[in-house]
Amino acid sequence: MELHLEKRCISAYVENQIGVLAKISGLFAGKNYNLDTLTVGETEDPTMSRMTIELTCDDLTYEQIIKQLNRSVEVIKVIDFTDMPITKKELLFIKINSCKEADKQEIFRIAETFDLKVIDYNRKSVLVQCVKTVSKNNDMIALFKDMFVNRIEVVRGGSVAICRGSKYRIC
Repeated sequence: MELHLEKRCISAYVENQIGVLAKISGLFAGKNYNLDTLTVGETEDPTMSRMTIELTCDDLTYEQIIKQLNRSVEVIKVIDFTDMPITKKELLFIKINSCKEADKQEIFRIAETFDLKVIDYNRKSVLVQCVKTVSKNNDMIALFKDMFVNRIEVVRGGSVAICRGSKYRIC
């Protein structure tokens, strides 16, 4: 029997306490579930944090993950974003090293064309910020990698997501 793997996106509201992130990530590691991304930040309520979790798994594994999250005392609410209209973005920094003046001009043209933000530059490097979808960020990495061979440094944050509209599915 062949397993059908699917990209999933979950949002979990958790207690904003020391050790909660370790406990939740340990829950995944203990069951050999691999996460694609895990992003956590405090919400409008300082006693709560919101996790955005992306993973690729089959239906049975996904069901188990939801059940285990809901069993955790620190988890307040779990929302399944998989088939919902959401807005999802990822933070990406690309640093281009060993820049000459012509390189800098090209980087600024690329930034303007693709609506990127140059957030720092000096005599030798330029730092570009990109807040887009994972797919578009992948395209930006490929473009910069191709144009500035062996001179880029990439740092990615995990995706954050929120449901569009007022209806969402609590698991």
